[in-house]
This record gives sequence, C-alpha cells and structure tokens, in this order.
Amino acid sequence: MTPALLDRLFAAPADAEAVEHVRQWWPLHRALAGDWQAPIDRSIAGGFAADRVAWAFGAGYQGALRALDPSLPDAAIACLCVTEANGNAPRNIASTLVPREDGFALSGRKKWSTLGPEGTLLLVAARLPDADAQGRPRIRVARVNAAARGVRIESMPPTRFVPELPHAEVHLDDVAVAASDVLEGDGYLRVVKPFRSIEDIHVNAAVLAYLLREARRLRWPAAWLAEAVQTLVSFHALAGLDPARAATHVALEGVLAAARRLAQAADAHFAARADSAAAARWQRDRSLFGVASAARARRFASACAALGLPEPPAAAAP
Repeated sequence: MTPALLDRLFAAPADAEAVEHVRQWWPLHRALAGDWQAPIDRSIAGGFAADRVAWAFGAGYQGALRALDPSLPDAAIACLCVTEANGNAPRNIASTLVPREDGFALSGRKKWSTLGPEGTLLLVAARLPDADAQGRPRIRVARVNAAARGVRIESMPPTRFVPELPHAEVHLDDVAVAASDVLEGDGYLRVVKPFRSIEDIHVNAAVLAYLLREARRLRWPAAWLAEAVQTLVSFHALAGLDPARAATHVALEGVLAAARRLAQAADAHFAARADSAAAARWQRDRSLFGVASAARARRFASACAALGLPEPPAAAAP
C-alpha cells in the first residue's frame, strides 16, 4: 500500500457524506477515484469515503472490473453480465455471439447484472456457435454500450441486503458488436473465472475500508483498527498477484478469514458506540460476507489440493 493511501485512512475526515442513490454516488466516486491510479487504491479510497456498505461494494466492484480490463473508460459504470436463468457455468451460458461480415451479432438474456439499471458499459459473456475440440462451449466476452440498439435493461427487485445497489435483467436482441470490442482469449478462463477472486479482493477491501472509517468516527478500540489496517495492506498486496495461481487462492482465504473476524467484531462495536442508522444498515448488509461462501470453499479446497496441502474442513455456515 502506498504511504499516501495509508495516511489517508488515518488523516481523512471520518464523517462521510450521506448518499441515497447510484446517480448521487457515481460522480462523487469518479472525482475521488481521479486521485488514484491502481484499481485497488480506488477501491479502498472509495470504500473509506462510503457512508454505507452499498457504495463500498460499488467502489470495489468497479475497481475489480478495471483490474480485469484496464481499458475500461473511467466515465463508464461497467457491469459484468454472465449469469443466466440456469447459472453462470460455461454450460449454462446460452447467449450467442455469432460472427458476421462486419463483426458479431449478440443475443441472449442475463440476470443479476450488478449496477445494471445505471450501467453504461456491459461486459457480456456469450458462446460462439461452434464448440472446442473437447465439445465444450467457446465463451467470449464482448463490450457493449448499454444504450446500443437491441439492448433492453429491466430493473430487478431490490435485494434483502445492500438494496441501494441495483441489479438488472439484460435483454440482448441481435446487438451489433465490432470485432475490436470482443476481448481476446477464452472468456471464461480470462474473465469470468478470475473475476471471482479479483472481486473478492477489491470488494472486501472496500467494505473493510468503510468499516475502518466508521471505527474512527465511532472510536472503536485501537486493536480493531490495527488489525483492519493490517488486513487492508494484505488485500492490497493480493491485488498484485496472479488470480489464477493456487498459492494466491490460499493466501486470499487467509485474508478473507481475517476480514470475516473483523466484520463479526464490528457487530459489538456498532452496538457499544450507538449510531442507530449506521448500526441498522450494517446489520442489514453484513450478510454480504456470506455470499458465495460455498464457491470460496471450493476454490480454497481446489487450491490446497493443487499445492499438496491437507484438505481443509468444510466451511461453516456464514
């Protein structure tokens, strides 16, 4: 972590501006992000500035997408569109990317596109017409302007936690895609699979930075702050590692475990330093730490097996 970012965590004001909607949050985040170059720096700074978990998640999510694709323009609210009616594994992706003379035609339907109702640039996973040599679907990822002809975005009902963060169903009907807007390489191995780890790093770092600001504002114990900063430094270091390597996944599991312990301790600290609005939002939103816990457990077990480590115990319920 850079000295400037570390200093900011202790020197920046501990009060955050109240923000209720994505359209209010995004210009504030863009202005803040301009002070930092690395996506992980932007994620942590954005999380620290957030007045609630939703905007910390948003900062981390946008940082993760730019870590994955550095060519994404700063002005774009980017959205990764992978999940469909039957899931997000390659066999579940029915959306099609069909070659034609002037590029490709993209058709399909996506669900649970984070920030989709406000998104301006979509990264859409779709299958090519032909399978690979083993008969598996060939997945590519295409950049699509959310305002392009043939794109229709429908808001989904708010989720139980972080309801301020909207999700969408994305309908794609014969959308024209230039060849230059199709990312190179296997879309699943290059984008979808590594994004799980990249998102874990950037989003959890951003949410922990939010908690650190609240800890300063509400004067939580210094020991909690010290462990939180140590964990943020670890997340920052992980952001520079290859997300495809088994050793990275083992290290990530250790840092995520530290973040979960800090989140659990935050319950008591919020209660002891009463701020009813912030405490109520935290209790509503803390389930975020349990999302995809089964997938993380499988990732950790696979990494341990690849490195010849003992099989980890089954993950406890979040």
